[in-house]
Amino acid sequence: MMNDEVLQRLEQLETRLAFQDDTIELLNQEIAAQGGEIALLKLQLSLLSKKFKEIQPGQIASQAEETPPPHY
Repeated sequence: MMNDEVLQRLEQLETRLAFQDDTIELLNQEIAAQGGEIALLKLQLSLLSKKFKEIQPGQIASQAEETPPPHY
């Protein structure tokens, strides 16, 4: 019957929609979590960059002052 066929297709579409809604929600949560991680990484990078700039040039040996590796 045509009516049963339409109801079956409607049920399949509703099932697919429910799975798609779940997938979208999971993806949204993952994107939000990654956004937080990226913000934290940016902050850490900024702090490291600031600390690196604060290092006195005298504390770092020049290339000429470095001893060569043992294989030379």
